[in-house]
Amino acid sequence: MPREQADIIARQGQSKGRTTTNESNLDMSDLANSAPNPLLKRLPLIAVAAVALFGVFFLRDVLTFETLRTNREALQAFRDSHYVLTVAAFIGVYIAVAGLSLPGSTMVTLTGGFLFSTFPGVLFNVIGATAGAIVIFSAARWGLGERLAAKMEGSEGAIKTIKDGIDENQWSMLFLMRLVPAVPFFVGNLVPAMVGVPLNRFAISTFFGIMPGALVYTSVGAGLGEVFARGETPDLSIIFAPEILLPILGLVALAALPLVIKALRSKKVS
Repeated sequence: MPREQADIIARQGQSKGRTTTNESNLDMSDLANSAPNPLLKRLPLIAVAAVALFGVFFLRDVLTFETLRTNREALQAFRDSHYVLTVAAFIGVYIAVAGLSLPGSTMVTLTGGFLFSTFPGVLFNVIGATAGAIVIFSAARWGLGERLAAKMEGSEGAIKTIKDGIDENQWSMLFLMRLVPAVPFFVGNLVPAMVGVPLNRFAISTFFGIMPGALVYTSVGAGLGEVFARGETPDLSIIFAPEILLPILGLVALAALPLVIKALRSKKVS
C-alpha cells in the first residue's frame, strides 16, 4: 500500500475516534443535564403547601355559608342564563379548592347541591373533588412519593411491614380511607402518594369512595333554599345521624372484609 494512502487511512481513523469520543461526551452531558433537579421536583408540592397555608389565614371567610346566602340570587341567575359555563366554573373551583387544600370544600359541596340539586350536583361534586385529589396526589408523588416509596421498599422492620401490608391490600385500604368520615380528605390524598399507589387505583377508589359522603352533603345543599327562607343554618352533623352513618359504616365493613378474611387465613396457616 502506498505511504500516502496509509497516512490518509490513519488520519481518517483518528478523526473517527475523536468524533466517537465527542459524541460520547455529549451524550453524558445530555444525561447529566436531563437529570431532574430535586428542588424542581418538589416545587409543585411546595406551591400547594404555600397556597394551602395562605388559604388558612386569608380565605377562611370567603367560602362560607353567609357568602352563599348573600350571593345566592346572583348565582342562581347566572346558572339559569349560562348553565354549561356555570357547571364548568363550579368544577374548576372545586378542583382548585381540593387540589390546593383550601378551606371550604364542604361549603363547595353544599353549593353544588344548592345550584344543581342532588343530581347531577353529586356528580359534579365527585368529579371536581376527584380531579382536585389527583392534583395534590400527583404533586406529592412527583416531589416525594417515588423516592419515599423506594426507601420504604428497601427498608426492613416495621416500616417495610407497613408498606407490604398496604401493597397487599391496596383497594381495601384506599376505600377505607375514603369511606371513614374521621379520615381528613388531604390525608387520603397524601398517604397513597407516599407509598407508591398507582394513579389509576387512586383515582377509581377516590371517585367511588367519596360518593356516599358527597351524596349526603349534596342533598343537604339541595335543601338550602328552605333553610335560607327560615333564616337558619344547615345541620352538617347530619352525616353522624344513625340513618346516615349506619349505611356508611356498612360500606366501611364491606371494604374491610377482605382484610379480615386475609388475617383469618394467615392465622390458620400459622
